Amino acid sequence: MRVMGIDPGLRNLGWGVIEMDGPRLRHIANGTIHSAGDDLAKRLVALYDGLSNVIATHSPEAAAVEQTFVNKDAVATLKLGQARGIALLVPAQAGLAVGEYAPNAVKKTVVGVGHAEKGQVQHMVRHQLPGVVFDSPDAADALAIAICHAHHLQSAQRTHAALLGRGALDITAGQARVRRARP
Repeated sequence: MRVMGIDPGLRNLGWGVIEMDGPRLRHIANGTIHSAGDDLAKRLVALYDGLSNVIATHSPEAAAVEQTFVNKDAVATLKLGQARGIALLVPAQAGLAVGEYAPNAVKKTVVGVGHAEKGQVQHMVRHQLPGVVFDSPDAADALAIAICHAHHLQSAQRTHAALLGRGALDITAGQARVRRARP
Protein backbone atom coordinates (compact mmCIF):
# COMPACT_ATOMS: atom_id res chain seq x y z
CA MET A 1 0.00 0.00 0.00
CA ARG A 2 1.31 3.44 -0.92
CA VAL A 3 0.99 6.15 1.72
CA MET A 4 1.46 9.85 1.13
CA GLY A 5 2.43 12.34 3.82
CA ILE A 6 1.83 16.06 3.36
CA ASP A 7 3.45 18.87 5.35
CA PRO A 8 1.26 21.86 4.49
CA GLY A 9 2.84 25.23 3.88
CA LEU A 10 1.82 28.21 1.81
CA ARG A 11 5.27 28.86 0.30
CA ASN A 12 6.65 25.31 0.57
CA LEU A 13 4.36 22.29 0.76
CA GLY A 14 6.34 19.12 1.46
CA TRP A 15 5.18 15.72 0.26
CA GLY A 16 6.50 12.20 0.57
CA VAL A 17 5.30 8.82 -0.68
CA ILE A 18 6.27 5.52 0.90
CA GLU A 19 5.18 1.94 0.36
CA MET A 20 4.09 -0.44 3.11
CA ASP A 21 4.77 -4.12 2.57
CA GLY A 22 3.73 -5.74 5.82
CA PRO A 23 5.98 -4.20 8.46
CA ARG A 24 8.49 -2.97 5.87
CA LEU A 25 8.52 0.59 4.60
CA ARG A 26 10.15 1.72 1.37
CA HIS A 27 10.74 5.22 0.04
CA ILE A 28 9.05 5.96 -3.28
CA ALA A 29 9.50 9.72 -3.74
CA ASN A 30 9.51 13.08 -2.00
CA GLY A 31 9.50 16.71 -2.97
CA THR A 32 8.39 20.24 -2.34
CA ILE A 33 5.72 22.25 -4.11
CA HIS A 34 6.62 25.95 -4.16
CA SER A 35 4.26 28.87 -4.56
CA ALA A 36 5.42 32.46 -4.97
CA GLY A 37 4.05 35.95 -5.24
CA ASP A 38 1.58 38.03 -3.29
CA ASP A 39 -1.64 36.79 -4.89
CA LEU A 40 -2.96 34.26 -2.37
CA ALA A 41 -5.46 32.74 -4.81
CA LYS A 42 -2.75 32.03 -7.41
CA ARG A 43 -0.49 30.53 -4.76
CA LEU A 44 -3.29 28.18 -3.66
CA VAL A 45 -3.87 27.17 -7.30
CA ALA A 46 -0.16 26.36 -7.63
CA LEU A 47 -0.36 24.13 -4.53
CA TYR A 48 -3.54 22.48 -5.82
CA ASP A 49 -2.09 21.77 -9.26
CA GLY A 50 1.24 20.55 -7.87
CA LEU A 51 -0.33 18.20 -5.34
CA SER A 52 -2.79 16.90 -7.95
CA ASN A 53 0.16 16.06 -10.21
CA VAL A 54 2.00 14.26 -7.40
CA ILE A 55 -1.06 12.11 -6.66
CA ALA A 56 -1.57 11.34 -10.36
CA THR A 57 2.11 10.40 -10.73
CA HIS A 58 2.58 8.26 -7.60
CA SER A 59 -0.94 6.82 -7.04
CA PRO A 60 -1.03 6.72 -3.23
CA GLU A 61 -3.80 4.69 -1.61
CA ALA A 62 -3.86 6.66 1.66
CA ALA A 63 -2.77 10.12 2.75
CA ALA A 64 -2.03 12.01 5.95
CA VAL A 65 -1.65 15.69 6.71
CA GLU A 66 -0.01 17.38 9.66
CA GLN A 67 -2.40 19.41 11.81
CA THR A 68 -1.82 23.13 12.09
CA PHE A 69 -0.59 24.56 15.34
CA VAL A 70 -1.80 28.01 16.31
CA ASN A 71 0.92 30.59 16.78
CA LYS A 72 0.87 34.22 17.87
CA ASP A 73 0.48 35.55 14.32
CA ALA A 74 -3.21 35.00 13.56
CA VAL A 75 -2.89 36.09 9.90
CA ALA A 76 -0.07 33.61 9.24
CA THR A 77 -2.07 30.86 10.97
CA LEU A 78 -5.09 31.60 8.76
CA LYS A 79 -2.97 31.52 5.59
CA LEU A 80 -1.41 28.23 6.66
CA GLY A 81 -4.92 26.92 7.27
CA GLN A 82 -5.80 27.71 3.67
CA ALA A 83 -2.79 25.74 2.43
CA ARG A 84 -3.82 22.93 4.77
CA GLY A 85 -7.28 23.02 3.19
CA ILE A 86 -5.66 22.33 -0.19
CA ALA A 87 -3.62 19.51 1.41
CA LEU A 88 -6.85 17.92 2.67
CA LEU A 89 -8.95 18.62 -0.43
CA VAL A 90 -6.71 17.20 -3.16
CA PRO A 91 -6.31 13.67 -1.72
CA ALA A 92 -9.99 13.60 -0.71
CA GLN A 93 -10.97 14.50 -4.29
CA ALA A 94 -8.80 11.60 -5.46
CA GLY A 95 -10.87 9.28 -3.27
CA LEU A 96 -8.25 8.81 -0.55
CA ALA A 97 -9.01 8.61 3.15
CA VAL A 98 -6.97 11.35 4.84
CA GLY A 99 -5.51 11.00 8.31
CA GLU A 100 -4.52 13.97 10.42
CA TYR A 101 -1.76 14.02 13.04
CA ALA A 102 -0.49 16.61 15.48
CA PRO A 103 3.23 17.40 15.11
CA ASN A 104 3.98 15.84 18.52
CA ALA A 105 2.17 12.62 17.53
CA VAL A 106 4.31 12.36 14.38
CA LYS A 107 7.50 12.91 16.38
CA LYS A 108 6.47 10.39 19.03
CA THR A 109 5.69 7.75 16.40
CA VAL A 110 8.87 8.28 14.38
CA VAL A 111 11.39 9.13 17.12
CA GLY A 112 9.72 7.90 20.32
CA VAL A 113 9.68 11.39 21.86
CA GLY A 114 6.93 13.94 21.25
CA HIS A 115 9.22 16.96 21.50
CA ALA A 116 12.04 15.67 19.29
CA GLU A 117 14.06 18.14 17.26
CA LYS A 118 14.00 18.24 13.45
CA GLY A 119 17.46 16.66 13.24
CA GLN A 120 16.32 13.69 15.32
CA VAL A 121 13.23 13.24 13.14
CA GLN A 122 15.31 13.34 9.95
CA HIS A 123 17.78 10.85 11.41
CA MET A 124 14.99 8.37 12.22
CA VAL A 125 13.36 8.85 8.81
CA ARG A 126 16.73 8.02 7.21
CA HIS A 127 16.99 4.98 9.49
CA GLN A 128 13.50 3.73 8.52
CA LEU A 129 13.92 4.55 4.82
CA PRO A 130 17.55 3.64 4.02
CA GLY A 131 19.09 5.58 1.17
CA VAL A 132 16.50 8.36 1.19
CA VAL A 133 17.63 11.80 0.06
CA PHE A 134 15.39 14.65 1.17
CA ASP A 135 14.29 17.25 -1.36
CA SER A 136 13.91 19.73 1.52
CA PRO A 137 13.25 19.82 5.27
CA ASP A 138 9.53 20.08 4.40
CA ALA A 139 9.77 16.87 2.35
CA ALA A 140 11.54 15.16 5.28
CA ASP A 141 8.66 16.20 7.55
CA ALA A 142 6.17 14.86 4.99
CA LEU A 143 7.95 11.49 4.96
CA ALA A 144 7.73 11.43 8.77
CA ILE A 145 3.98 12.06 8.49
CA ALA A 146 3.69 9.21 5.98
CA ILE A 147 5.62 6.88 8.33
CA CYS A 148 3.36 7.88 11.22
CA HIS A 149 0.25 7.15 9.15
CA ALA A 150 1.68 3.82 7.94
CA HIS A 151 2.29 2.71 11.53
CA HIS A 152 -1.25 3.69 12.50
CA LEU A 153 -2.68 1.86 9.47
CA GLN A 154 -0.67 -1.27 10.33
CA SER A 155 -1.93 -1.15 13.91
CA ALA A 156 -5.52 -0.68 12.76
CA GLN A 157 -5.21 -3.63 10.35
CA ARG A 158 -3.93 -5.91 13.11
CA THR A 159 -6.69 -4.81 15.47
CA HIS A 160 -9.33 -5.28 12.78
CA ALA A 161 -8.07 -8.79 11.98
CA ALA A 162 -8.09 -9.71 15.66
CA LEU A 163 -11.60 -8.37 16.16
CA LEU A 164 -12.88 -10.34 13.19
CA GLY A 165 -11.48 -13.52 14.70
CA ARG A 166 -9.20 -14.12 11.76
CA GLY A 167 -6.20 -14.27 13.96
CA ALA A 168 -4.75 -13.43 17.29
CA LEU A 169 -1.84 -11.11 17.82
CA ASP A 170 1.34 -12.62 19.27
CA ILE A 171 3.99 -10.30 20.58
CA THR A 172 7.35 -12.08 20.67
CA ALA A 173 10.81 -10.60 20.87
CA GLY A 174 9.49 -7.13 20.07
CA GLN A 175 7.78 -8.19 16.83
CA ALA A 176 4.09 -8.54 16.17
CA ARG A 177 2.84 -11.58 14.28
CA VAL A 178 -0.66 -12.69 13.44
CA ARG A 179 -1.40 -16.26 14.50
CA ARG A 180 -4.23 -17.82 12.51
CA ALA A 181 -7.09 -19.12 14.60
CA ARG A 182 -7.69 -22.85 14.29
CA PRO A 183 -11.15 -24.04 13.21
